[in-house]
Amino acid sequence: NLQTAQTNFIAALAQCEAALEIFRAQNSGHLVTISSISAVRGFRRALTVYAATKAALTSLTEGIRIDVMDTPIKVSCIHPGFIRTEMNEKVKTAPFMIDAEAGCKAIVKAINKEKANSYVPSYPWAIMHLLLRVAPTSLIRKMS
Repeated sequence: NLQTAQTNFIAALAQCEAALEIFRAQNSGHLVTISSISAVRGFRRALTVYAATKAALTSLTEGIRIDVMDTPIKVSCIHPGFIRTEMNEKVKTAPFMIDAEAGCKAIVKAINKEKANSYVPSYPWAIMHLLLRVAPTSLIRKMS
C-alpha cells in the first residue's frame, strides 16, 4: 500500500511541481496527469489504495488547474479505463478491456484535445464514470 501511494501520488506530485516550475518560467505548457476511472469511487481489496491515490491525483490536478487559471498553462487529467498492460496481464476479467496500442492512441487523442478531464477510451468510460458516481455501494462491492 505504501509503495502504491508513493508511486501514484507522491511521485506524481513531485513531477507536477517540477513541470510547473518550468511552465511558469516559460509562461506556457500543458500539464497532463494520468489518473484512472477508479478515481471516481472507492473500491475494495487490491483496488482500495490504488483508487484512493488516483482520486487524490484527480483532486491535485483540479487544484493545480485552479491555480493556473487565466494563464497560458493548460492542465488535463486523463482517466483511463481498463487497458491491458504488463501490470494487469494476470487479470482474467475486466469490463471493456482494450489492448495497450488502442489505449495509447485514446490517451494521446485525449491529451491533444486539452480538456480538463477525459475518460478514455471515451466509449464506454465517458458514460460509465457517470454511472459509477451514482451506483449504490453494494453494486460497487460486487464489481471489485
